[in-house]
Amino acid sequence: MSQTPDSAVRTYIEQHRAAFLDDLVAWLRIPSVSAQPDHALDVRRSADWLAAKLKETGFTTAEVWETQGAPAVFAEWPSDEPEAPTVLVYGHHDVQPAAREDGWDSDPFEPVVRGNRLYARGAADDKGQVFFHTLGVRAHLAATGRTAPAVNLKLLIEGEEESGSPHFRALVEERAGRLAADAVIVSDTGMWSEDTPTVCTGMRGLAECEIRMYGPDQDIHSGSFGGAVPNPATAAARLVTALHDEHARVAIPGFYDDIVELTDEERALFAELPFDEERWLRTAKSHATHGEAGFSTLERIWARPTAEVNGIGGGYQGPGSKTIIPSSAMVKLSFRLVAGQDPDRVEKAVRAWAEAEVPAGIRHEISFAAATRPCLTPLGHPALQSVARAMGRAFEKPIRFTREGGSGPAADLQDVLGAPVLFLGISVPSDGWHAPDEKVELDLLLKGVETSAYLWGDLAEHWRPMP
Repeated sequence: MSQTPDSAVRTYIEQHRAAFLDDLVAWLRIPSVSAQPDHALDVRRSADWLAAKLKETGFTTAEVWETQGAPAVFAEWPSDEPEAPTVLVYGHHDVQPAAREDGWDSDPFEPVVRGNRLYARGAADDKGQVFFHTLGVRAHLAATGRTAPAVNLKLLIEGEEESGSPHFRALVEERAGRLAADAVIVSDTGMWSEDTPTVCTGMRGLAECEIRMYGPDQDIHSGSFGGAVPNPATAAARLVTALHDEHARVAIPGFYDDIVELTDEERALFAELPFDEERWLRTAKSHATHGEAGFSTLERIWARPTAEVNGIGGGYQGPGSKTIIPSSAMVKLSFRLVAGQDPDRVEKAVRAWAEAEVPAGIRHEISFAAATRPCLTPLGHPALQSVARAMGRAFEKPIRFTREGGSGPAADLQDVLGAPVLFLGISVPSDGWHAPDEKVELDLLLKGVETSAYLWGDLAEHWRPMP
């Protein structure tokens, strides 16, 4: 009796599971810590290893691309279908620093399976989630009888994500022709939980600045001069106070211009998620929720822009008292941005706001770090629906939708390539990204393989991007 397409995929995955995990373990043993110069050769070794493995998998092209920092890996496997869409998978092969003395139960770069979990640095973030595409594409071919994928498949696996991707945008701009795609799949994300598989539809952007305020040329006596000259520490406190209104809404003029508002459908889908606010608060080590009036906690952290005070300082900080007017003070601010917000426009708005709020007699300087743009793919986008269908086949249950409150380099791909960004990840919150004993659930990892196997055919069947 012939197998169904789904059973053929599952049979292939089961037959090749052991070899797949052996290969992943070999890659995880390479300590590709991009943040530590001592591991620069290991990051390069990781890139070389992956390029060779992708070539072995069947990719017709697998190259190590140099940057001003750590190397990235590019691979390509063209379809033999003339009208096939082109899909670019993004991930990263560098990992966070890790050492046994940080609290690991075993060596972080000597992978170990305990129960049905694989423990190692990079198991979930992000080597495991990059690697499931290698077995996924082979299962796709085996189940369909193809000799090439149903889509033109490309991979870009960077080597500096854990160091802030300082050279990523330049790489994407330089190689935009080779990277051209109709859609981008980001496999550097996760799901709500093991029991609630989800697809992320977008990430917030990020703009950061430091505002320094200067008053007297040196600290001066508050008795002799207090009340008669401006105090930069007071100015910093007032600036922070002016950041929000009484409804916790950002009070910077123009800040909310052009944002893409949540739809009623998205709000309803967020509300369906099994969100335990008390448990979330315990995770946050906080005692109460707070934020923009009129929005739920999930809406605030996923779909609303924010302004946060990350640091404030000025004047005497030691024990006892020192009655001075300090010569300077500073405030560090960060702004999480949502779809529709342009970091350049936000920067101009913040500069104009600070200029209006800082009192006469206080000189101020503002410095902005490189910004990250937000990205969002509408729920109705056909490529997003393909991801949800493929995941639903693998998990055999309905797929829900989330967003990500954090920020990442995926938006650069959307911005430069002009392609929608879609998120396919199987990691769960307990995987402990960046923490001791990072792990991946093996059953979920293989569900990622299965989803990848279904996705390419679904995209080819249901989506023809506009020329």
